[in-house]
Amino acid sequence: MKFAFTFLMLASLALAHADNKLPVASLSSVLTEIAQEVGGDKVNVTGVVQAGMDPHDFSPTTGDVKVISKARVVLLSGYGMEAAYLTKLEKSVGPGPEFVAIGPYIKPLLIEPRGHDDHGHSHSHGHGEEKMPDPHWWHSIQNVQIATDAVRDAFIAADPANKAAYVANAAAYNRKLTALAQWAKLEIAKLPRDRRALVTSHDAFGYFARDYGFKVYPISGISTEDQPSSKNVRAIISEIKKEGVKAVFLENIENPKVLTEITRETGAKTGGVLYADGLGTGAASTYEGMFRHNVTAVVSALQ
Repeated sequence: MKFAFTFLMLASLALAHADNKLPVASLSSVLTEIAQEVGGDKVNVTGVVQAGMDPHDFSPTTGDVKVISKARVVLLSGYGMEAAYLTKLEKSVGPGPEFVAIGPYIKPLLIEPRGHDDHGHSHSHGHGEEKMPDPHWWHSIQNVQIATDAVRDAFIAADPANKAAYVANAAAYNRKLTALAQWAKLEIAKLPRDRRALVTSHDAFGYFARDYGFKVYPISGISTEDQPSSKNVRAIISEIKKEGVKAVFLENIENPKVLTEITRETGAKTGGVLYADGLGTGAASTYEGMFRHNVTAVVSALQ
């Protein structure tokens, strides 16, 4: 009887301790990992948008709204990634959670609304009212380090008692990211600059292209919901033939129909699957695993 009473007391204490953890909800699989790494055992993180989901066409369920309502911090990518539902979600959730958009902490690439010019190239541009920020900031490791610091600061603001833990955890995670960046730089150095051409389903790899000197030829615009025009497909086929591009890349959540047509027209091979809009499964279920997979696939296919 005494043992049972002691067990119940310990269970109650453990439950109380769990309830003291900072409740966090994340609308990005990448941010879910960052939150878990920075928060450690001081937070409870719920990934609302999970690995393998398309964040462009995500729509919160009633259950999602309940989960988010209980959070003190809600993390989102920003720069329009959640624009289709964010205003309605904030109204449904009401006061309480602090919505923290990571995009504004990061200097964005500004692109044409359709994500490409008449030749299918993806570019960064100067400021202009017709331009829009690219929300796929996590394809730059440096941006993820900035995001890590932003999450750290958001946790400290919500839970100052655990500041030391958040600072230490963020520093440790950023050291891992620095090592990943060093590996990626050496790996991509194996690929001659004249072979750094990236043909993808939609315009998600602009930051990656900027960091590593690639030209990007996206089939459609910045969102997976954008439909590729026949004019753009013809332009990309012409560019692939002209530049001798060896491979085109599928995406884990995209229909490969158009890219299959392009490989048939050009003779370019399929270079494998890239993770464009967040984390994947298996080896790609972590940020490091996802980034290593993408780099390895690109270098291997284009060498």
